[in-house]
Amino acid sequence: MITDKKDLENLRQDYISATLNKSDVLRNPIEQFDKWFSEVLNSNVYEPNAMTLATATHDGKPSARIVLLKGFSEKGFVFFSNYLSRKGKEISKNPVVSLVFFWPELERQIRIEGTVEKLDKLASEQYFQSRPKGSQIGALASPQSQEIKDRSVLEKAWEEFETKYQDTEVPKPSYWGGYLVKPQLIEFWQGRKSRLHDRIVYRKADKNNWKIVRLAP
Repeated sequence: MITDKKDLENLRQDYISATLNKSDVLRNPIEQFDKWFSEVLNSNVYEPNAMTLATATHDGKPSARIVLLKGFSEKGFVFFSNYLSRKGKEISKNPVVSLVFFWPELERQIRIEGTVEKLDKLASEQYFQSRPKGSQIGALASPQSQEIKDRSVLEKAWEEFETKYQDTEVPKPSYWGGYLVKPQLIEFWQGRKSRLHDRIVYRKADKNNWKIVRLAP
């Protein structure tokens, strides 16, 4: 059965929990992100580090998926993946990306636009070795984004690698590692009543400075 169109049209939520003004935010967007992320961590939000990563081909065909934030600093935002996956191939041709966090429990959203580059090998190696062994083996067993006959292909490969590395350290695959998203724009969105949401945007002015503006919702 197809969902009734009226059921979709009538789905809405009025946001009333908080406000966001230019006078409220910190001058540095990374510090503001840290402030909001700390509040999310204390709010029992499920997977607060889940974020949408949007990439595009060299000719602008977009794709998006959920990945996990694994670190952030003044340099940018970190995630890890297979370099040979669809996103990895698109990043290699077009390094312009976007990230989106949505935390409905706090009625908040953060959008990040910027460029992405690979982390150095040491940082990727250190993170890989900190992962659970099952996740390490999964990185070896899965030819991410490639067509496979059925799930048994993955399960067989996983069992073979599990046996092979039962008593030894799992090596990081050369095709797996970290990415750093270097922001040029960060938008903080706070839901408000009657769809008059608060949108505060930081735009990179130069190496050390950001311009802060308010956008209409």
